[in-house]
Amino acid sequence: MTIRMGAALAAAVLMAGTALAGQGPSSAARARAEALVARMTDAEKLRLLHGLFPPMAAGKTAETLIPSAGHIDGVPRLGIPTLRESDASLGVANQVEQRKGDVATALPSSLATAASFDPAIARAGGAMIGAEARAKRFNVLLAGGVNLTRDPWNGRNFEYLGEDPLLAGSMAGEHIAGVQSNRIVSTVKHFALNAQETGRGLLDARIDEAALRMSDLLAFQIAIERGRPGSVMCAYNKVNGDWSCENGFLLTDVLKRDWGYPGWVMSDWGGVHSSVKAADAGLDQESGQELDSSVFFDRALAVDVAAGRVSRERLDDMVARYLTGLIETGLIDDPVPARVRPIPYAAHAEVAERAAAAGIVLLKNEGGVLPIAADAKRIVVIGGRADVGVLSGGGSSRVRSVGGAPVEIPLSSGAAASFARITYHAASPLAAIRRLAPRARVTFDEGRDPARAAAAAATADIAIVFATQWTTEAQDVADLSLPYGQDALIAAVAAANPRTAVVLETGGPVAMPWAPQVPAIVEAWYPGQRGGEAMADVLFGRVNPSGRLPITFPRSAERAPRARPVGLDTLTELEAQAAANPANAGAATLRSFPVEYREGADVGYRWYERRGKVPLYPFGHGLSYTSFAYRNPVMTGGHGLSMSVEVTNTGRVAGADVPQMYVAREGGGGPMRLAAFQQVMLKPSETRRVTLTAEPRVIADYDTRLPGWRIAGGRYRVALGRDATDRTMVQTVTLDGATMKP
Repeated sequence: MTIRMGAALAAAVLMAGTALAGQGPSSAARARAEALVARMTDAEKLRLLHGLFPPMAAGKTAETLIPSAGHIDGVPRLGIPTLRESDASLGVANQVEQRKGDVATALPSSLATAASFDPAIARAGGAMIGAEARAKRFNVLLAGGVNLTRDPWNGRNFEYLGEDPLLAGSMAGEHIAGVQSNRIVSTVKHFALNAQETGRGLLDARIDEAALRMSDLLAFQIAIERGRPGSVMCAYNKVNGDWSCENGFLLTDVLKRDWGYPGWVMSDWGGVHSSVKAADAGLDQESGQELDSSVFFDRALAVDVAAGRVSRERLDDMVARYLTGLIETGLIDDPVPARVRPIPYAAHAEVAERAAAAGIVLLKNEGGVLPIAADAKRIVVIGGRADVGVLSGGGSSRVRSVGGAPVEIPLSSGAAASFARITYHAASPLAAIRRLAPRARVTFDEGRDPARAAAAAATADIAIVFATQWTTEAQDVADLSLPYGQDALIAAVAAANPRTAVVLETGGPVAMPWAPQVPAIVEAWYPGQRGGEAMADVLFGRVNPSGRLPITFPRSAERAPRARPVGLDTLTELEAQAAANPANAGAATLRSFPVEYREGADVGYRWYERRGKVPLYPFGHGLSYTSFAYRNPVMTGGHGLSMSVEVTNTGRVAGADVPQMYVAREGGGGPMRLAAFQQVMLKPSETRRVTLTAEPRVIADYDTRLPGWRIAGGRYRVALGRDATDRTMVQTVTLDGATMKP
């Protein structure tokens, strides 16, 4: 097809095309992989296509099993190494201390990294955790979570990178590239539409192709182009009727054909349901075989190949893709050390602290309550276990951090009970505040009694309430209210002291009925093992907050696309039935159910704009202790879209701003989409001209008839703003039509 475009647009498309061409099956890595496959026996091939789950795999290999997520035996005679896999995105996980005494550096949540709007932060975090994985003898990190946030109550939102495909894909790609700079493999996951945890292994996510291509799949596509992950992990759920791990449209048509992806597709743990259908659909490797109903990719696959139900060519392709991933990342030529290596934990803690500080979002700051005045004499810190540490999210990503876990509470029930605990990192905000205010009287109230906390706050120069919401993989949040009566606590403290600041440690958006009465609100997410220090630095102005929301905060759950997790009410009823009749508990089983994503490509802020709903805090929002001005914008249209603008720090302290460019076709009826962003650090009175170049696929719509991307020629509205609702600087530009491959 003909592609007509000019310099800016052509450069962007050429860059994407070059990345894909470099990953083509005719590459040198693929040729080398095929040469290895030609020398292998069938038994050796099959050995590479199914992995063990070490906690349940004793005696199944002659190799050393490290208690972790996964293990795949190698082929020593051909130089193919054994793979040892670990969870992942936030650090080298050791969830329930299966490796006694083994600690690692804990990054803040991925949502916090996304809030930095700084790809360099994502890359540095990935490089750091990749280095630790290698030193601990792991050569695969199950990282790269890039599922878009479609609902604010998803229990796993903290592991992902927000609701926008450009932001999420860009940040995920840099994180993956950072991990793989250590010559180990990173995955990208969970492919695709794993957008809720309730019934994740049963639900059927339904959406039309164009909408899927323009939202969740675009995030994956950008992440793969930028990060070049060695492997893609398919998801638990169904998509439009087929399990993700046996979905030919996703794995073969989109990933391998349209995007030219050369690496291997691994399953999620317990996500395989067949041998023939899965193999022919594009699944290359069964992970954690003990968690499936049967081992599908060992003897069963061998029988299917012998019977011709799976072709020998497909078997060889599965192995070649696996080896291509190992070759392209450098893993096969630079094996991990045979013994654990020393790790510079102090230096790595600095990486974690910088990421935590960069992701903190100042949501509100009326009356200059923050930063805390240098002459404050009495500071009251309330709630959130701030005397001992900061909260961590739950599930497979949880890191047992350097410094230990001062609070660790096992779960007595629920889908996450076997592998998740409510855990805190030993990074006390109270201790950090005391270090920064040695002359002030800093007291602590645990916040269990609102009246007592209010009395303690009444005479303080400032009251700081730390509020927490724990979320976890495998379970969604029933509602967005802060648990344990914290809303009443905050309201009582704010009524007693007009200089109250609330610091949130949450897995995503929460309801804030007290927001009108609280002058200062800070979102710190799950800030990792140096979160206490990072939060204190922001509260006292040692670090100027620069985070921006990567996710919309609705005014209430009822204003979100879905007020509650789909299927949760049914699941709760079935659990009650099973508890009431244990002898017949097996009859109370949740069955597959549909989740209709009727918002289509209009995820997050796009949905709110289309519906005319005003959020509590919009995507892209974030305040600073300084101020910025945009002047003299210059727009370039025609064959491509770019905008340059002078950004000036008009305040008294240095700070970082994030100019954001949103685009919509005039008269098209659709909401504006984030097409470009860039963080810029400026000293007081400093001016710098920033150029924003639009990602062409964000401007385009996906046309299934081409098939491919189509930019309609005509006039477009372009907003330069500080968040997704900012329309103070809007211009129009005319673009020529263009088409691009899928």
